Amino acid sequence: MPQLQSAFGVVALLLIAWALSENRRAVSPRQAALGLAVTLITAVVLLKMPMVARAFGAINDAVGAVASASRAGTSFVFGYVGGGALPFDLKAPGADFVLAFQALPIVLVMSVLTTLLFYWRILPPIVRGMAWVLERTLGVGGAVGLSTAANIFLGMVEAPLFIRPYLAQMTRAELFLVMTGGMAGTVLVLYATLLAPLIPDAAAHFVIASVLGAPAAILVSLIMVPETSKELTGGALTDPEMDASSTMDAIVKGTSAGLELLLTIIAMLIVLVALVHLANSILSLLPPIGGADISLQRLLGLVMAPVCWLMGLPWQEAVTAGSLMGTKTVLNELIAYVELSKLAPGALDPRSRLIMLYAMCGFANFGSLGIMIGGLGTMAPSRREEINALGLKSIVSGTLTTCLMGAIVGLLT
Repeated sequence: MPQLQSAFGVVALLLIAWALSENRRAVSPRQAALGLAVTLITAVVLLKMPMVARAFGAINDAVGAVASASRAGTSFVFGYVGGGALPFDLKAPGADFVLAFQALPIVLVMSVLTTLLFYWRILPPIVRGMAWVLERTLGVGGAVGLSTAANIFLGMVEAPLFIRPYLAQMTRAELFLVMTGGMAGTVLVLYATLLAPLIPDAAAHFVIASVLGAPAAILVSLIMVPETSKELTGGALTDPEMDASSTMDAIVKGTSAGLELLLTIIAMLIVLVALVHLANSILSLLPPIGGADISLQRLLGLVMAPVCWLMGLPWQEAVTAGSLMGTKTVLNELIAYVELSKLAPGALDPRSRLIMLYAMCGFANFGSLGIMIGGLGTMAPSRREEINALGLKSIVSGTLTTCLMGAIVGLLT
C-alpha cells in the first residue's frame, strides 16, 4: 500500500538524519520520539479533523482576497500586462500571464499586511502562543521556540530578528535549529496562487505545511545537531519593539521591505534560470542517453528519485518528482513550483502532487543559504564562523524536514 511506503519513508528519512548527525550518541530517543509524535498529531489534527479542515478551508477565501487586491493594484499600474482587461483577442490560453507583473507583486502586499499586523499587535500574541506550545511540548528554549514559530509567518531573516539579542548566547544546537526553521519556511500566498488550479484547497495546504514545519524542523534539527549543553535562551521573552511610528509608517516600511524582497526574487530567477539554461547547453554536447539529451533536470531527477519514492510516490513518477526536488534544492522552490504547474496532467497523480506540494515547501537552497548567512552573520557577528560552518548542513536538514512532511502527508492520504 502507498501508505505503508510513506510510513517506511518516515522512518528512513529520520535514519538518514541520524546517520548525518554530528553526535549520534547524544541524540535523545525520548526527545526524538516526542518530536515525531507531536509532528504526527499536528498533521492528523490539521488534515483529518473535519472542523479544523473547514476552518483552514476558509484560507482559500482569504488568499483569494489578497490575490484579487494585488491584481487590482497591478492592473491599475501595468494595465493588461498586470492582469487587466486585454485590448485584443487572446490567441493562446495562458499567454496573458506575466509572472513578474501578476503573481510576484503579491509579495509586496503580504509584506505590508505582515508589517501592519505586527504594528497593530495582532501577530505577536499568536507567535508567542506557538512558542509556548513548542517549549512545553518539545522542550526547546523560549527564544528558539519564538523564532521557529515566527517562521510560520515570516522569512528566514525576518523571524530571527525577534530573538536578535539571544543569538550570540545560543548553543550550537539552538543556532542550528534557528537555521533549520528558516530553511523550512515558505511564502505561502505566492505559491498558493500558482498551484490553486492544480490542487484543491492549495492555500489551506500551504498554511498546514507552514504550521507542520515547526515541529518537523525541531525534530530533524535535534537529531542532526543534538543538544549537549545547558540551554541558555529559555525563560520569558518580551515582545520586540516595532520601529514603525504610525500605521502609514508601517505601510511605507512594509512596502520598502517587500520591494527589496521582490527585486531579489526577480533577479535571482533571471540569473538562476539563465545558469540552468547554460548548464543544459553544455550537457547537451554529450552523447544522448535513452534517446534524449542529458540535462541538469534529468541528472537531479535520478539523484532525488529514491527520496521521492521514500515519500510514497510510485517509482514511475519518482524521476519526474525527483527533478522537481533537485530544481528546488539547487535553484529555488519558486522555479520548482512553476515547473510543477506546467507538468502534463498525467505526469503526477493527485496524491503525488499533494505530497510534492509539502516536500517542496521550504527555502532549503543555495540562494537562500547566502541570504541566511548574510543576515544571521550581521545579527550575531561573534557567531559568524559557526553560522558559516552550519550552512550546508542546514540545507540538508531543511530538505529532510520538508521531505518528512511529504512522507507524513503520504501516510495520511
